[in-house]
Amino acid sequence: MRNLLLALLFATTAAAQPIVIRAGRVIDGRGHVVEDAAVVVGGAKIVRIVPHASALKDVTFDLGDRTIMPGGVDTHVHIGWHFDAKDGRSHDDETDRNETPQESVLYAAENAVRTLDGGITTVQSLGAPVDKPLRDAIARGTLPGPRILTAIEPIFDNKLTTEALRAAVVKLAGEGADVVKVFASESIRSGGGPTMSQEQMDAICGEAKKQHLRVAVHAHGPESVRRAVLAGCTSIEHGALIGQPELDLMAAHGTYFDPNIDLVFRNYFENKSHYLGIGNYTEEGFAQMKLAVPKALHVFQLGLATPQLKIVFGTDAVAGSHGRNFQELEYRVTTGGQKAMEAITSATSLAAESLGLGDRVGTIAAGYEADLIAVDGNPLRDINALSHVSFVMKGGRVIRR
Repeated sequence: MRNLLLALLFATTAAAQPIVIRAGRVIDGRGHVVEDAAVVVGGAKIVRIVPHASALKDVTFDLGDRTIMPGGVDTHVHIGWHFDAKDGRSHDDETDRNETPQESVLYAAENAVRTLDGGITTVQSLGAPVDKPLRDAIARGTLPGPRILTAIEPIFDNKLTTEALRAAVVKLAGEGADVVKVFASESIRSGGGPTMSQEQMDAICGEAKKQHLRVAVHAHGPESVRRAVLAGCTSIEHGALIGQPELDLMAAHGTYFDPNIDLVFRNYFENKSHYLGIGNYTEEGFAQMKLAVPKALHVFQLGLATPQLKIVFGTDAVAGSHGRNFQELEYRVTTGGQKAMEAITSATSLAAESLGLGDRVGTIAAGYEADLIAVDGNPLRDINALSHVSFVMKGGRVIRR
């Protein structure tokens, strides 16, 4: 019995010891870098950053010349989308394909593991019912995956009255949704025209504010974006067909902009055979996406030059792209012209802020969740280092090393 008590005491003491992770540099997520530094973690929280860390003796993980940074925060994924193992076809939020709920949630869990392994420690999934049990299982700490915020089910029926739309928001709040997702325009494959009126958007966003919920709006064109911003929504998703007036309007209202300019398109083109023939995934639909690529890039570049516009990191990750999330950020830098540090900030502290988590994640500072990753090399010199994640910690627990 005495030996057992001593063993338990030793285990408790060992667990209480801080974890010290040293690397060539630490990027804190707020635009600062500390060379030759270490991050000290106690339990699930960050304790401090230690400079001149090469002199430290009690280092738990020495990562050499790698770069430590906050885990990525992707503000737009569809964690449940996957390719069916039976025929390789896409299974999305709207397509049943004779799949059981148990199969669906296991596919989603696989995507969650891939996403976390790729360095993304928080996602907003916009959204499907399968998101909720997965979110809760990961939050219990027994299943590996990124922290998930979910819309559960999007609002898309533009035939609903304003009263019915308010009721839909109340229902989502009661079901435990973290955010409301609204389709205010058609898909880019169908032209991206507006679907919701100003009155409908006012009803949705007004009720969401009463329910203390954010609103993420699928909107491609000028009118749908304008209506959403004036209604007080939180973020605009996509915006591939807008111009400078809409960007200025978002900046003036403090609306977050999540443009999704590369990975979602490239993934569709790479996996065309898995999608073609499902819904509006037609040859014409793919042609519309091809036309949208340079337009989306142009809007992004206009956005970079728009004062006070808050551009956040989101991928619209669907089947085929889970775990590849950082490729979107690499494209924004190498092709879009965004500065590497600004891109990293958009995917860490600014993205966390847009999700209402700015005081918890996305920053390496005392008291924040110990969501940390390390990449080979220095992403400030070569942004493609983000594709080489070699260490992942979430909530103080080492997931990959």
